[in-house]
Amino acid sequence: MKNQRGTALERRRILEDKPREACGLFGIHGHPDAAKLTCFGLYALQHRGQESAGIAVARDRRVVVHKGMGLVPEVFDVSDMAILEGSSAIGHVRYSTTGDSILTNAQPFVVHYKNRSYAVAHNGNLVNAHSLKRELEESGSIFQTTMDSEALLHLLVKNMKLGFEQALVESVARLRGAFSFLVVTSEGEVIGIKDPNGFRPLCLGRLNGNAVLASESCALDLVEAEFVRELDPGEIVIISDDGVKSIKPFPVTQRTFCIFEFIYFARPDSTIFGQNVYMTRKAHGRRLAEEAPVEADFVMPFPDSGTYAALGYSEASGIPFEMGMIRNHYVGRTFIQPTQSMRDFGVRIKLNPVKNLLQGKDIIIVEDSIIRGTTVRTRVKALRDLGVRRVHMRVAGPPHRFPCHYGIDFSTRGELIAASQSVEELRGFLGLDSLHYLSLHGLLESTGVKDPESNFCKACFDGCYPVEFDAFLSKDCLEIT
Repeated sequence: MKNQRGTALERRRILEDKPREACGLFGIHGHPDAAKLTCFGLYALQHRGQESAGIAVARDRRVVVHKGMGLVPEVFDVSDMAILEGSSAIGHVRYSTTGDSILTNAQPFVVHYKNRSYAVAHNGNLVNAHSLKRELEESGSIFQTTMDSEALLHLLVKNMKLGFEQALVESVARLRGAFSFLVVTSEGEVIGIKDPNGFRPLCLGRLNGNAVLASESCALDLVEAEFVRELDPGEIVIISDDGVKSIKPFPVTQRTFCIFEFIYFARPDSTIFGQNVYMTRKAHGRRLAEEAPVEADFVMPFPDSGTYAALGYSEASGIPFEMGMIRNHYVGRTFIQPTQSMRDFGVRIKLNPVKNLLQGKDIIIVEDSIIRGTTVRTRVKALRDLGVRRVHMRVAGPPHRFPCHYGIDFSTRGELIAASQSVEELRGFLGLDSLHYLSLHGLLESTGVKDPESNFCKACFDGCYPVEFDAFLSKDCLEIT
């Protein structure tokens, strides 16, 4: 590890009262600079995970991996690229929702079996991980990590007698939940796998004839790869010297794309589920203005959350858009609060108000979500102390009242303030003059996706879980007690 600043645990939610997603994936086949391009791809996907990063490369009929705790530039330098020579690679940035935040659990994860090696990188959450682990251990498997992702490799090895392709199909068929996987083999194949519901994004691109896979299209843009298409739910693509082979072995099921990718997780310059994220977030803001108009001097976000929805709100309402809070871009997610007595210091050092703009004004703050409410409350109080006259808040999504078991890091209802308070109670707790959440119907309709009611997972809003999950499911680890 290079220049590690703080531990991965310290990175977690110290400055932001925001949910976190699991991981970002990037892979490329047949390119002489595979590792370097993968590293660049991970830079573009850093927003999807800041705990650890890793790259696995196929070289000389084996898989070489380098990984570490921290951000991409903390884990990789020029010397690392020298040991990662090879023409096929996969990379991973992680934020843990299942499994401890330790180096052992950093991905890609590698196994060796009968003179071949396989590395896997995973985005999502397997909701039957506990039962799978118990079954596999009883049949002799020895787990090296507490990650749910490791189950795929154990299943793959046990099914290898069927041949590689069929082993993939049989292994994936045992998995339940939200998962996008990348696999690289010691022979140089790169495999992309998407769960039958299509919870998490995964797209296919092309760079000078070489196939590329990435969680989001923004990673393709950075390496100047052409966006080809998104993988279909339940699709497996096997990329080799013979080209790209697509297999769809699973019956068509209900599509349940994660709606929170549009609201918060994906980068605004990405295209996911067929829609541009920037334009979709602006559409959410326009719908908010229709549902909850209010008079004010200007509309503003708390950068960077809510910025694009705030632009849409301003556009539809005719109320000017202003940046009333200025973000300090040099305070990364690694900043550690110096003392307990300065517990609000992290909030204040990251955002600073434009006092002359705000004093005596009526303002509308547009947020993308309110999860625990503590940071929003602190910021609203700071605005009141500054002399802001009225503070209205509009949220670009419905209240989060139910935990997510498909890869978002709020796994209990106790973590969700809207689960225990009405909107009016929450308005009072946050110190607001008014509070309005975008309706679920308004959210879905403004995505622009055809038949949105049947294409998105909305469980965090309505409690209707599309895939059943283990009773033991939690974000702590896989250990069965």
